Amino acid sequence: MNAHNKLKTRNFPSAHDEAVTSKPVSPYDGPGSSFRMAFADTDFLLREELRPVRMQLELMKPELVQQDHGIESTIVIFGSARFKPREVAEELLAEARTLGDPAIIRRAERQLEMSRYYEEARRFASLVTLESDALGEPVIVSTGGGPGVMEAGNRGAFEAGGRSMGMSIYLPFEEAPNPYITPELCFQFHYFAVRKMHFLMRAVALVSFPGGFGTLDELFEVITLTQTRKIRRRPIILFGRDFWQRLIDFDLLVDSGVISPGDLELFTFVETAEEAWEAIKLAYRIDDPALTARQIKTG
Repeated sequence: MNAHNKLKTRNFPSAHDEAVTSKPVSPYDGPGSSFRMAFADTDFLLREELRPVRMQLELMKPELVQQDHGIESTIVIFGSARFKPREVAEELLAEARTLGDPAIIRRAERQLEMSRYYEEARRFASLVTLESDALGEPVIVSTGGGPGVMEAGNRGAFEAGGRSMGMSIYLPFEEAPNPYITPELCFQFHYFAVRKMHFLMRAVALVSFPGGFGTLDELFEVITLTQTRKIRRRPIILFGRDFWQRLIDFDLLVDSGVISPGDLELFTFVETAEEAWEAIKLAYRIDDPALTARQIKTG
């Protein structure tokens, strides 16, 4: 190192350097000691009073990592963690039929029917990954990181040879993140609110497959924030018109005056991966997400 470079080195050692530097064993290193530096003291960081700091760290870590990896735009996929790949659903149905219980058989038959959403999510993520240049910018798939539709999204991107992101939430009963997420882009969250914020921070479109309470929570937060103009307008795609219209009587909401007729234009129904991808590309071409639903309906 020449003299000029020596002058340009840090004036102070980094926090990382001091946190990892080996030190002689001290009588103050044991349990209950307050000697550890605050940023290296897990017990201290987990105190109830430090919740604001933990929330800030949970906000900042995924943000900085995504910056490091050049992630600027994402397409977020929501959907049930319970849907299975078709071949798995077929095996479960075969097992159910050996039991002879009509209720078990009906549930397995329904699971096979719903497996089409796993396959559509997988194909959609593959399309996005292979054709993201069609939007004029690099775009990657982002999911909640778990099984079901989330796995299908990450799997489709992986099979297409691309990167994808997973933002999992710690739950006592949750499985490990699915194996198809790009490791550098696999995050775990404690706070639902921070996780949902990260879903939206880089999203250029949001695609929701059928799902339960978690999916509804994520979807309606997006719709509410869009309706109230707390976030900019972007395509919101709902897979499976029959499912969504049986689940939610949107016309009743309009007839009751609790939403405006124009609020039905906030989202678009589709049935296939190709239709969803075309809707998103259309929104980019015309540079107006508000037109997407009308264009799809009118052909």
